[in-house]
Amino acid sequence: MNAEIFKYTNTFEFESGRTIEGLEIGFHTYGRLNKEKNNVVWVCHALTANSDVFDWWKGLIGEGYFFNPEEHFIVCANILGSPYGTTSPLSINPVTGQPYYLSYPQFTTRDMVKAHQLLAQHLNINNISVLIGGSLGGQQAMEWAIIEPERIKNLILIATNAKHSPWGIAFNESQRLAITTDRTFYSNTPEGGQKGLKAARSIALLSYRTYKTYGITQQEEADDVQDNFRSSSYQNYQGQKLVNRFNAYSYWYLTKVMDSHNVGRGRHGVDKALSLIKAKTLVIGISSDVLFPVEEQQYLFRHIPKAAFSELDSFYGHDGFLIETEALTKIFTSFFKTDVKGKIIELQRTA
Repeated sequence: MNAEIFKYTNTFEFESGRTIEGLEIGFHTYGRLNKEKNNVVWVCHALTANSDVFDWWKGLIGEGYFFNPEEHFIVCANILGSPYGTTSPLSINPVTGQPYYLSYPQFTTRDMVKAHQLLAQHLNINNISVLIGGSLGGQQAMEWAIIEPERIKNLILIATNAKHSPWGIAFNESQRLAITTDRTFYSNTPEGGQKGLKAARSIALLSYRTYKTYGITQQEEADDVQDNFRSSSYQNYQGQKLVNRFNAYSYWYLTKVMDSHNVGRGRHGVDKALSLIKAKTLVIGISSDVLFPVEEQQYLFRHIPKAAFSELDSFYGHDGFLIETEALTKIFTSFFKTDVKGKIIELQRTA
């Protein structure tokens, strides 16, 4: 299913003050908006995903699953800078007639939310029943719930944070160092930086999974192996897999977006910003997540007024939010049966 394209005819201004013309936003919708316009489920996707949420979040969203098109009007927009339908560094700059590459404006999660708002207006969506996102998707959802607290009724934040950590920034900088070490990154061609991107993805995988994950899934079956290890093959395979579907320029910019994420910027601090959220909020942490440790979600739980919290035990680390759909469904079911009423309620721990 190909993405639909919304073309914004006015000038789009970024938080930095820079502008672009001819912004295009790729998006998918599933189901129909009901007469009351109160059945919208808006999904914010993570770093290298796309707007086809039925493809990458199977088991949670789709026909027969918790969020389904029979009941809900499900929307997912491709984020700014991503190459799946939305204006990105590989898009043509209408002013120059050439791709942007590294002349693309640097942007933030707030710019991503601004693009989401434009699409919501285009789709005639005034209220969002459920806004959900994990990782970078959760950062976007959080920003939106702060910017427009009246519009968001229920908020689900998974494996995310209010301010990107020095640890997370260090991982991202290491990936960018790998990309920029590849001299072709500066060649301004669609294939620029591919070797660097492959190395960057290999670095990222170490933060998405865990020691235990690799110890079980990539363990050698024989004791006499001295080279060509399963882990080595896995890192190469996953790195090349991303190269085949993404590009180094989008990746470089999107890691910068994560680094800049800080809901407290210009709002008198993080605590004050989180207190602005009016949505009934579910915060989910993953016990084995080394990139977004569970204490970051516990912090959200303590500072968002109407919040509930659940800690998910997962073998998969940060990637558990994409994989553990059965456990997430159980947590969602409990949350929507819970009347928060401004209290802090801890949901039953799910194993």
